[in-house]
Amino acid sequence: MLSPDARFLAVANLAADAAGAAIRPYFRASLAAERKSDDSPVTIADRSAEQAMRAVLGRHYPGHGILGEEFGLENPDSSFRWVLDPIDGTRAFITGRPVFGTLIALLQDGVPVLGIIDQPITGERWVGVRGEATRFSGPYGGTPRTRACKTLALAELSCTSPDMLGADAPAWRSLANAVARTSWGGDCYAYGLLALGQIDVIAECDLKIWDWAALLPVVEGAGGRMVGWGGARLDAANDGRVLAVGDPNLLGPALDRLARPA
Repeated sequence: MLSPDARFLAVANLAADAAGAAIRPYFRASLAAERKSDDSPVTIADRSAEQAMRAVLGRHYPGHGILGEEFGLENPDSSFRWVLDPIDGTRAFITGRPVFGTLIALLQDGVPVLGIIDQPITGERWVGVRGEATRFSGPYGGTPRTRACKTLALAELSCTSPDMLGADAPAWRSLANAVARTSWGGDCYAYGLLALGQIDVIAECDLKIWDWAALLPVVEGAGGRMVGWGGARLDAANDGRVLAVGDPNLLGPALDRLARPA
């Protein structure tokens, strides 16, 4: 497989810029939030941002596939597929918290080869390209490199919400019992913080491919690992359970904990 060239990355950045321009006018505005079939909220900002990204991608790569959370799949037979989540963390967005993000991934034959996490309010952007070091830009500084953390006892664990755990809550608690501290919230922004060495472990459930595809190149390009709870590489067949670690030495102990419910 070919690595994405500079043109792919340039277009991905243009798509992120377009999404941000669509989102910012709605931030902390009075918005109506609808409920989708999975009970998650959606707003005009989500839909406008995805339409803006689709317009950019369609203009530059009309033959590529595009899978978006809000508007589904087009060109399903293409070996290249862009996977979009216009606002990952809509609950944070509609409550005025800048810990959501726009996610853009490019898959080649089902494998994520490029990923962007963009926070359009804070101006932070993480860019991951398969086989390359993660890049980060933003007004607050930060080095896109995960930190060393020798044992789970020293680790910071994060999860977006206990509501996502369901029947997996006992396994998650087993992991939580082994770490130094646990924090809640963050959606994709937490994975960006892991790539900056602020968080050590993230274990979550119920993620769709548009929730994790862009995160994998960012996390792994910063030195971390990202797999399913059983240890398998993430792919379209993943059951929604995702584990990310900053220090690869934590992967085995974290998987062991998830396999032994509390």
